[in-house]
Amino acid sequence: MEAIIPKVPEVLVALASFVVLFVLLSKFAFPPVTKMLDERADKIRESLEKAEETRVEAERLLEEYRVQMAEARTEAAKVIEQGRTVAENMKNEIIAKAREEAEAEKLKAIEAIQAEKTAAMSELQASVADLSVAVAGKIIGQKLSAADHAALIERSIAEVGSLNEK
Repeated sequence: MEAIIPKVPEVLVALASFVVLFVLLSKFAFPPVTKMLDERADKIRESLEKAEETRVEAERLLEEYRVQMAEARTEAAKVIEQGRTVAENMKNEIIAKAREEAEAEKLKAIEAIQAEKTAAMSELQASVADLSVAVAGKIIGQKLSAADHAALIERSIAEVGSLNEK
């Protein structure tokens, strides 16, 4: 039984050793350990604060990115719409110009046809007048003077002209 229950002097020596060891540890070991633990806690706190700041900054940048993307999409839509408008205007201008050119070509063709018709009518009138004078000379049986000839031509041209107007 003696081995289980310690003797009082042994307890006193162990208690004194414990107190001395505790005092020495609290004087020399605990302050550096506490300081190290405090520094570690500060570093962890700073890391958490930096992580929070980084997260907030990332959220701000993400929101800026979203705003910029929305603005870019809006701007792209405007550019596309402007392109469509310009293309539509160009198409309308090209069509109008083509119509004007076609109308001008049509008018030139009509004028050319009219000029050809006038020339053909003049040639026909001259031929008819000459033929009429020749026929009239044969019918009358005599040669006409230049004045008679001119009068007959004028009368024939007037008659042929009046036929054209009908």
